[in-house]
Amino acid sequence: MNLEAFLHNLHFDIDKVSPRDWEVDWDDAPLAYKLYRGLPTIPLSLEVPLTLKRMEETAKVDLNKIGHFLWYVFGLTQCSESMMSDQALDLMQSKRRFVPSGGALYPNELYVYLKIEHLPTGVYHYDVAHHRLVLLREGNFDSYLSRALGNRCDLSDCFGSVFVSTMFWKNFFKYNNFAYRLQGLDAGVLIGQLLEVAKCFGFVPWVYFQFLDRAINHLLGLSEQEESVYAVIPLSAESTSYFNRSHIDRDDSATELCQELTAIQSTHYVKSRRVIAFPMLTKMNEASMLESTRSFRQIKEEPINGGGQTVTLPSVNQLSYDLASVCRKRFSPDIDFVLGKVSQLQLATLLKGAVDSFSYPNDLDGVQKKQQSRVSIYGCLYNVEGIPNGAYHYDSSAHALRPVQLGDPRLRLQHGISGGNVNMFQVPLCLHVAGNKNYFKTEMGYRGCRIQQMEAGMLVQRILLVASALGIGGHPLLGFDANVCDEIYKLSPQGKTSLIQIPTGPYRHRPWLTGSLRS
Repeated sequence: MNLEAFLHNLHFDIDKVSPRDWEVDWDDAPLAYKLYRGLPTIPLSLEVPLTLKRMEETAKVDLNKIGHFLWYVFGLTQCSESMMSDQALDLMQSKRRFVPSGGALYPNELYVYLKIEHLPTGVYHYDVAHHRLVLLREGNFDSYLSRALGNRCDLSDCFGSVFVSTMFWKNFFKYNNFAYRLQGLDAGVLIGQLLEVAKCFGFVPWVYFQFLDRAINHLLGLSEQEESVYAVIPLSAESTSYFNRSHIDRDDSATELCQELTAIQSTHYVKSRRVIAFPMLTKMNEASMLESTRSFRQIKEEPINGGGQTVTLPSVNQLSYDLASVCRKRFSPDIDFVLGKVSQLQLATLLKGAVDSFSYPNDLDGVQKKQQSRVSIYGCLYNVEGIPNGAYHYDSSAHALRPVQLGDPRLRLQHGISGGNVNMFQVPLCLHVAGNKNYFKTEMGYRGCRIQQMEAGMLVQRILLVASALGIGGHPLLGFDANVCDEIYKLSPQGKTSLIQIPTGPYRHRPWLTGSLRS
């Protein structure tokens, strides 16, 4: 199967990308976290703060603050045990984090390059299982990393950088080739959480989706047949203009940079005794790689399609909440949704809060002020106060709903779900994140697909956090028929498609045992 057909089927005809006789070997499943062996480790403080409020600036960055930051971004936060069926002994146990993940498999890993006092300058892996840093490579790599980013960032002004990677096998073992779509979304949800936590610590991030892949992977010592970096996020403690460099003044190549550093010799534990090959994932990853900084691009702003009838939503102030509390309360209902009336104020707060906070600095926009996001929110509404049932597009610039077609959409949505884990007749809000059907392939090539998935995941995390702050739940769902949803919203003539579905609304508490892993 060629890559074009693979990406099309991955979105519109899922049955064609994975074998029908695929069986999951749960007894040989990999760990949900990476464990290095025989390398120096630095323990992180377990006394994490129990509240997180937004800070405009931060005091001096130290190891304690880094540890708290990493734990709220991606640390282990909860052990849970729930029933898989009506049989009392049929239990499912999982270790969870503040971000959702397909099947709670967490295919991503976090690495950090740190330059802070009382810590050797170098590159570390965040060991989630032990809440500690593992030293991979010691030294100052400002110049190397800056060149791998196309000299678009002055790393000397940053106290560190975060690398978000994907380990292919960690969810391929369950989802086969469908894992490729999940991995981009999972990475995006993680980045979305990182940006929100960074605000609370007063850190200034900038997201780079374009970099010299092999140079970055070489810096971290990653095998590209197993794992690859999806995003690089430099962090500063001050609001400066050190990121605002769209001009690339030299042509660096990944091959040249890799020759400057010796390879890292390390081993890590996966747990699986038998790792099956995943050629389509590695083929897609290789096709998405960038070898030269001259291939870095920016995406031009698309015109805004306005006009037509609108339903103006109530004006709302920016929602203020304790992020720590919201993260602890966040819940993904499936069979637990209960139909309840949603007020216009709740809906307006949810949509505006998610979209307003989604604006973030990145290398696709550069220094230009973007007026329209590359991903947007559509929704099928039922039982919302003062709004006719139907399908709508949220026009964020006007803070209004634009009707697409009226009527009860729930039966069509239910028919479009491949699994029976959500009763759409109990869901008042079924939101969809939509984006460009050709994923900006002209500008970004195949890399555009995974970037689009990451941006969709980032917006999903914003929706989930605001929903949690409002006391309702959202359940990200990929087991839906995009063709059905695109027809409901009439997206095909616009060159758009539904990327992910998020049933949202009131829910009842699930019968499960949970234990917090916070201090």
